[in-house]
Amino acid sequence: MFSIPNPLHPAIVHFPIVLLLIGAAVAVVCVFVSGRHLAWVAAALLALGAAGSFFAVKTGDSAQESLGKLPPAIGTLVDAHEKWAERTEIVGAVAAALAVVAAVLGTVPIWTRRRKRASGSDSIRSTAGWITPVSLTLTARVLTACVALTACFFVYDASSFLTFVRRLINTGSTGIFYFRCSHTLT
Repeated sequence: MFSIPNPLHPAIVHFPIVLLLIGAAVAVVCVFVSGRHLAWVAAALLALGAAGSFFAVKTGDSAQESLGKLPPAIGTLVDAHEKWAERTEIVGAVAAALAVVAAVLGTVPIWTRRRKRASGSDSIRSTAGWITPVSLTLTARVLTACVALTACFFVYDASSFLTFVRRLINTGSTGIFYFRCSHTLT
C-alpha cells in the first residue's frame, strides 16, 4: 500500500526546497505588509524548510555512502552539491531564527499600544515607546527576507549541478547510474 522510497533523499529534498522558497516569498511580503500573522507564517515555513534541509542533507549523506566509490568527475559534482546543501541548511536555519525574532518583535508594538491605551496617556514619550520595536521589527523582517532569499539562491546552486548530470546522462555516461535511478532525469 505505502512504501518508503529507496533511496529516500530524492523524495525528501523537495520539501525543504518548496518550504524555503515559499517562506522567502512570504518574508518579502512581510517587509511591505504589517500583518503579524503573516510574520508567523513566514517563520513557520522557514523553520519547516530549515528542518527539512537538515533531513535532506542527512539522507543525501546516506545515499552517497550507499553508492560506494564514484568516478572522479561525478564525485566532484556530488561534493559540490553537498557543500551547497550544507550552506543552504545553515542559511535556512539563520533565516528561520530571524523570522521567529521578527514575528516576536511584531507583537511588541501591540503590547505597548495596549498598555498606552490602559494608561490613557498620549504623550510623545509613550508614542516613542513603540517606535523602537516597530523599527526593530522592520529591520528583522528585512534581514529575514534577505537571508531567506540567499537560502533560495543556495538551493538553486545546489540543484544546478543536476543540469550538468542530465547532460552527462544524455551523452551516455554510465558512471552515474544512481542519479538515473533516483532522480527521473531521462
